[in-house]
Amino acid sequence: MLQYETLPPSLAGMLRSFRSCFTAPTFRTFSALPAGMIAQPGRHTVCGMLTAAGLAGVWHHAKAHWFFSRARWNTDEVGLVLFRLVVTHLIPADAPIVIAVDDTLLRRSGRKVALTGWHYDGAAGRDEKGRTRTAWGNCWVVAAVIVNLPMLHRPVALPVAAAPYPPRDASKHVLACRLVTRLAHACPHRQFHVVADCWYAGMDGAAGAARTPAAARRGVPTNVTVTARLRANAGLTAIAEPVPGAGGRPRRIGARLGTPKHLAATATWNSATVHRYGTTGTVDLAEFTVLWYGVYRSRAVRVILLRDPGRPTRTGYHLALITTDLTTPTADLINRYATRWSIEVAFQDAKQTTGVGQARNRTRQAVERTAPFGFYTQTIVICWYTLHGHTSHTVTQRRTAAPWYPTKPSRPTKT
Repeated sequence: MLQYETLPPSLAGMLRSFRSCFTAPTFRTFSALPAGMIAQPGRHTVCGMLTAAGLAGVWHHAKAHWFFSRARWNTDEVGLVLFRLVVTHLIPADAPIVIAVDDTLLRRSGRKVALTGWHYDGAAGRDEKGRTRTAWGNCWVVAAVIVNLPMLHRPVALPVAAAPYPPRDASKHVLACRLVTRLAHACPHRQFHVVADCWYAGMDGAAGAARTPAAARRGVPTNVTVTARLRANAGLTAIAEPVPGAGGRPRRIGARLGTPKHLAATATWNSATVHRYGTTGTVDLAEFTVLWYGVYRSRAVRVILLRDPGRPTRTGYHLALITTDLTTPTADLINRYATRWSIEVAFQDAKQTTGVGQARNRTRQAVERTAPFGFYTQTIVICWYTLHGHTSHTVTQRRTAAPWYPTKPSRPTKT
């Protein structure tokens, strides 16, 4: 049985960090379920966790279902404890904290499952007519801490906060801002950098704050910057030059610059060496300090355009970024944004390996807890192995025994 007393001491000590989030009986259930989720080779349902933990004949299955549907604990509190654990052990004290924000769909079946709806399914691509595919299920907005681990050459995203996106409720922008704000308040003296795709560009903007209560809750603390891919149709304007001696309020909005395509046509390009996606290469960069008034109002933001020499493009650029970080060097911002892809890898691992979303519960509170529990278990496993299981020769032996994909930059050449 994988109860708390029989767990490996290193894992038990890590789970003990979450003791303050639970009552005594609930903590015993909590400590058994992650072990069962880790050990389960099949479907990661609630009963599957009990079976893998060796408790199928010891506990009634209602005890595990009660843990998710009715027990007194909060996923946000558990996520904050996990976040502090990651920051303390895996991020240097003087380094900024990089947070990746994105959403993912966990497919479900049945119309009585709480918080379900038709959502965009990024894993399904497009149909034969080129239309975006949708699927029925629960959509989750997730915030993950990006860390560099000693056994990998790529960054890894560790989910530490998640919120369901219910139809006709708060927007994904609002949910993302809530998650980031919660993490930033947990470490108020640290610098945070958020990276996201173009859907979350301007997630911390001030536009519409006076129109709806939901929009008024947008925004992030001052120690947070946001870097995202800029939309192709974003309307940008220059910052007006001050006029000496002019009375009244100084003018802020200058000449209209148009979309990123218009900026690229008049840009001054400079060559730079950037490291992204495991490779280092030379690209052309152009930088502008502008206003995106439709989103950020009078707040100055930076727009960075990137093009790869030798690659054709119809827009004049290959990548357009917008950031509220006005001081970091341009090449470092490109590298920072490239780490965003690690959250996509985390989603794939969560669905294919960890088994997030395979639980079959239907009530609202159970649905709201099982998916974050799975994401947190994945983070706990990675932290556990990094702190107590990794040695340099372990990875070398594994790669020697299974030399698949020898041409990948992160793997040694097969001999």
